Amino acid sequence: MCIFFAYNERGDYGSDLLLLKETNLSNRIRELRIEKKITQLQLSIELNVTQETISAYEHNRHMPSVTALIKMSEIFNASMDYIMGLSNVRHILVEPDNTANDAEQKAKLLYCYQRLGTKNKARLIAYAEGLADSVKE
Repeated sequence: MCIFFAYNERGDYGSDLLLLKETNLSNRIRELRIEKKITQLQLSIELNVTQETISAYEHNRHMPSVTALIKMSEIFNASMDYIMGLSNVRHILVEPDNTANDAEQKAKLLYCYQRLGTKNKARLIAYAEGLADSVKE
């Protein structure tokens, strides 16, 4: 089994852990790839990884990175939760004019976030929440 940390309703990791059978992830990636009629090599080119990495995903030897999951989400038009076996709701709502650039922006944001210290991560989250709240109003 793999253990995935999931945010709880308080917005922290707390003790809420999500257990996921590895077969769900590997089966979903393989099923989606076959449904899309693409080879492991073709998918590896899209994800900028090796064919061996795709095989490792499909045989539970490696877990995809967040960047790879975002890209697979776009390729397969499926939510990352669906790909990971966390949900049976497959489709995601995406604004068609932002799709290509959105994954790149998410990856850049995640990369920047990962480089920050704890205090600056909290600042970034607070800023982002304030910005999102201002858009809602």
